[in-house]
Amino acid sequence: MKINPYQSVQQNQYRKQVEKSEKLAETNTKRDKLEISSKALEMQQGNRIEKTRLEKVEDLKKQIESGDYKVTPQAIASKFYDYWNK
Repeated sequence: MKINPYQSVQQNQYRKQVEKSEKLAETNTKRDKLEISSKALEMQQGNRIEKTRLEKVEDLKKQIESGDYKVTPQAIASKFYDYWNK
């Protein structure tokens, strides 16, 4: 590049660095925002069916741990048979 008094080049060599730092400052000030609707909060809390199911599972766990839970093979076999022969 030829530089002479008629075609002088007026560039700031550090301008790109300044622009880059300005962009970083802009991105640091932006924050994401999350809003959860009341319907979504209600869905997260669970419903009545889920709560009763959890109670049943906890009761079964306690019965299994204490050894009171008895498995009847005939009932299980009939449930399998009914399920697969619908």
